[in-house]
Amino acid sequence: MTLFVNRLTHLDASLWCPERGLIGASWRVDAELDGELGADGMLFDFGEVKPWIKARLDGGADHTLLVPTEAPGVSVQDVPEGLCVRADSPYPFEVRGPRQAFTLLPWPAVTPGRLADRLSAALSRQPPARVEAIRLTLSDEPIDGAAYTYSHGLRRHAGNCQRIAHGHRSRLHVWQDGERRPALEAEWAERLADRYLVDEADVAEGLDASFLGRLTSRYTAAQGRFALSLPRERCVVMPTPTTVEHIAAWLAGEIARETGRATRVQAFEGIDKGALAEARP
Repeated sequence: MTLFVNRLTHLDASLWCPERGLIGASWRVDAELDGELGADGMLFDFGEVKPWIKARLDGGADHTLLVPTEAPGVSVQDVPEGLCVRADSPYPFEVRGPRQAFTLLPWPAVTPGRLADRLSAALSRQPPARVEAIRLTLSDEPIDGAAYTYSHGLRRHAGNCQRIAHGHRSRLHVWQDGERRPALEAEWAERLADRYLVDEADVAEGLDASFLGRLTSRYTAAQGRFALSLPRERCVVMPTPTTVEHIAAWLAGEIARETGRATRVQAFEGIDKGALAEARP
């Protein structure tokens, strides 16, 4: 017998792509569980499925940087902060942080199918009673319109959002004069695509000449010390923390200023959640 649960949860993370560099990802998680029916006529109580699987994903790959350790130019080493991940292609990149902020994968590239198989195998090693196997499917949210991926870290966050390199794949909706503006949505999604959003308060100063042309973000949070360095052109520096509330307000203000028109923005943080903000020029 197989039990299925569609849209069980979402997984938000960043990953290092050998072709695009640091990118955010948001995947929908569907699950199937194989096993034998119990005397109660059930395989596994639906009310227990979601929290059991979600807790294990939240404590694992979710809100981490997925690192394909066999990708060209990628190296991983122990450092006082925990781990240091470096890459030199498609651009120079370095990130440091506690070990739990990284998911190391012995692959040349990260794909949702391969990650789903790995997570399924891990869950199936110690399944709940009567469950023999668990299969997950990770899929992108179907988006008809503008979308972008971004990565960030929230120093003040009490949970895993404090990790300096996690991210999302997000819709973007913009209204002016009561109507959606697809051209503006596409323009700003392109401006933000595959960018690292950083709070200007976290930008490190006084860097030596070897870091010319690069931006370094550095902070200490509850989980430990974090630092990230990448080319400045891959970054968007905001005057505030990069919460979705501030992203929505910043976008509304920037678009209103550039277009000279009142603007309403719906900024998503991954799938089915986000913030709304309005601004006038």
